[in-house]
Amino acid sequence: MKTLLIIAHGSRRKDSNDEVRRLADRIRENSGPAFGLVVCAFLEISSPQMDSAIADLAEEGATSITVFPYFLAAGTHVANDLPRIVDEEKENYPTIHFEILPHLGALQGISSLILNHIYSSATAE
Repeated sequence: MKTLLIIAHGSRRKDSNDEVRRLADRIRENSGPAFGLVVCAFLEISSPQMDSAIADLAEEGATSITVFPYFLAAGTHVANDLPRIVDEEKENYPTIHFEILPHLGALQGISSLILNHIYSSATAE
């Protein structure tokens, strides 16, 4: 089963973590048959942590885990921590295929999305 794991930083602020959970829910609702499961996890502070979410996905029968870093910039978490954790989990789950997607800020079209939002906000005034 193909799965999508959305990874965010995690926050002490519950509403921030809940926002990520709602995003995962919306993606799940809109992904159609592309992914059997869509879940989110956090690198720090909040639960579930990334390794725990991967264990849950493995238990649910994941054969492929696509990791989407929900980060605007390629800081230490994106450049070092995520790949290190995925490499560790590859050893724990050698039958699961892992893929790390580019982080949110690196996506093609992100600048157009931002400008469209700015333009629509400005014209709404």
